[in-house]
Amino acid sequence: MALIGTLRNKMTKVVVGFITVAIAAFVLNDLFGSGPTSVFSGNDNEVGEIAGKSISLEEFQAAVQARENNYILNFGRQPGERERPSLRQQAWDLLISKYAITPQYENVGVKVTSDEEWDIIQGKNVDENIKLSFTDSAGNFDRNSLIAYLQSLDNQPVNSEPRVRWNIFRADLVPGRARIKFENLIVKTNYVTQAESEREYHLQNDVAEVRYVYVPFYSMSDSLVTASESDLRAYYNKNKEKYKAEKSRSMSYVSFPLTPSATDSAEIRDELSKIASDLRTTVEDSVFAVINSDNTDAYSTYTPDKLPAFLNEQIGSMAAGTVIGPLLDGGRYKVAKLVSKNRDTVYNARASHILIRWDDETPEAKKTARDKAQGILNDLKAGANFAQKASEFGTDGTASRGGDLGYFTTGQMVKPFESAVFNAKSTGLINNLVETEFGYHIIDVTSVKDNTSYTVAIIERDITPSDETQNEAYRKADLFASSVSNIEDFKKLAAEENLRVYEAADVATNDTRVNTLSDARQVVLWLFRDAKIGKVSDVFDVQTSYAVAVMTDETEEGYMAFEDVKEEITPLVKNQLKGKKIAEKLNGLNGSLDEIAAAYGEDASVNSSSDLKLNSNSLPGVGIDPIAVGKAFALESGKRSAPIIGENGVLIIESGNKTIAPEIGDYSMFKNQKLQSLNNQSGFNISEALKKGANIVDKRYLFF
Repeated sequence: MALIGTLRNKMTKVVVGFITVAIAAFVLNDLFGSGPTSVFSGNDNEVGEIAGKSISLEEFQAAVQARENNYILNFGRQPGERERPSLRQQAWDLLISKYAITPQYENVGVKVTSDEEWDIIQGKNVDENIKLSFTDSAGNFDRNSLIAYLQSLDNQPVNSEPRVRWNIFRADLVPGRARIKFENLIVKTNYVTQAESEREYHLQNDVAEVRYVYVPFYSMSDSLVTASESDLRAYYNKNKEKYKAEKSRSMSYVSFPLTPSATDSAEIRDELSKIASDLRTTVEDSVFAVINSDNTDAYSTYTPDKLPAFLNEQIGSMAAGTVIGPLLDGGRYKVAKLVSKNRDTVYNARASHILIRWDDETPEAKKTARDKAQGILNDLKAGANFAQKASEFGTDGTASRGGDLGYFTTGQMVKPFESAVFNAKSTGLINNLVETEFGYHIIDVTSVKDNTSYTVAIIERDITPSDETQNEAYRKADLFASSVSNIEDFKKLAAEENLRVYEAADVATNDTRVNTLSDARQVVLWLFRDAKIGKVSDVFDVQTSYAVAVMTDETEEGYMAFEDVKEEITPLVKNQLKGKKIAEKLNGLNGSLDEIAAAYGEDASVNSSSDLKLNSNSLPGVGIDPIAVGKAFALESGKRSAPIIGENGVLIIESGNKTIAPEIGDYSMFKNQKLQSLNNQSGFNISEALKKGANIVDKRYLFF
């Protein structure tokens, strides 16, 4: 009866899922159909625009379906919710390629002829992916195997899996080759001049010795400077490009966790108790376990080293047919049945050891190591704790875990060590030292040689909230949502009910996770579809909790408003103002760098670098400061700079010896380095430039 009940429960989910799909298909037909009742008419059906081409929802969905079909062919299953965002992005990228990039091939005359396509597949320049798929035993490309495969396809039905796979693969070959030709056409225009080659040489090889006084901005209190409105606006206007923003929304939210109650836990335990009773009598252990369990490995055979931890202590004394549980382990209730004990062809054993290495191969060094190891062994024989000694004296990675090596099988350890452990008749300390190529081992056998394996049925159940618990959490969330109508009320009621208010700033259109909400796509859709500042949401079901949100801010694409970045700008402007004050004070001091630092006070330090290079971005004790590095190289040897307001503080730099790398006859190595760097970046830069020129408008966030 329990089996029938479980099947009924599981089949109910399948039936509900089927009905849901059917209803969804019916609704989608109404939504996207061509009839007058379609809610997505005109521009409302547009998911974006690429190079002036409107992308309809239907076209995008078709592209997504093609990627999903490809996924099914490759992995043999439907994509899950984790994979779908990636597949949608792949579909979008393909549409960008189709409408923004591919037309550029025609503009410059790039095309792939039928002869070239033949050459890619089976000619002199076979695609590398094809070569890798058809290799002989030595790993070399086997052309005959490829030809035989292509000929076999002719005998396959048009809709057979091999032909479908091949057609999908082949469809990508020509566009891929066209893109390579297009990019190569542009990459070949890259050029590095002789002057650039020489500059690269000097960037890598010129060296300067410098000493400098450094006073960090943080050494001066913010209260000593005042950033005026005009100062802040001047900084904003000068650095406006730093404050470009993507479309985003911000919100506050509260969470109502779906935590199982004590009653829920007890009910699951009672259910597993009944299942344990049925498991004792069933003869179809594997089928019963798979049907009734939440875990994927409900019926397996284990060697001792692979046994689940909760069975380690008990299984040795269990007879076949014994059932234990339900017991709580790792947040789940578990029931286990030992189906059978078997004999494997591979033996296992477990041991701990303390390895004492010798310093070198001399007899003296080996004797020293042996004497040390023997002393430890004597202490252990007298009753010392093995784990403590291993932690104190062990010289390999096992020392931190008391010398424990875990289980190992025949052939995993060096022969002398393996023989000592596998020949032991009982657990405990081996009386003699064991010498291997690594040193002297003191060994404690914790599990003797054994080739037993165990076939076990394990039924696990997650402790999940019951319908009553979920309904109560939803009731609280719904009552909260219906009791507030603006940001102020939202936060006030949350405080009264001791609910933590989470802040999620700058949520982007394609985000799927928001702060503590791991499954937040529906929340993001609400923010961009329906929300406005101060609007409170309905209740969201976000897997492990219910959530209620209120939109608190919005940012449209473009430059962020001055008021929105004012708080971020203020410390930067204050640093500049502090830099001026620090520089004024340093200007009034004289003497050596050490004397200037001493006169300034304990906030000033003197640092040095004996091998500063032009291609470096940082100074020791200062951090990243490319401006200071550049000014250091600009100084003549023996000269001192005026105070320099840098990235992190103020510096006075004194130049010592400067070693300019001598001229060389051939700069081709540096020219090739520079050219290779340009070529590596070209593909990405070309793609980004074409995308930018296509004026892409992405509105997928309104649908997914």
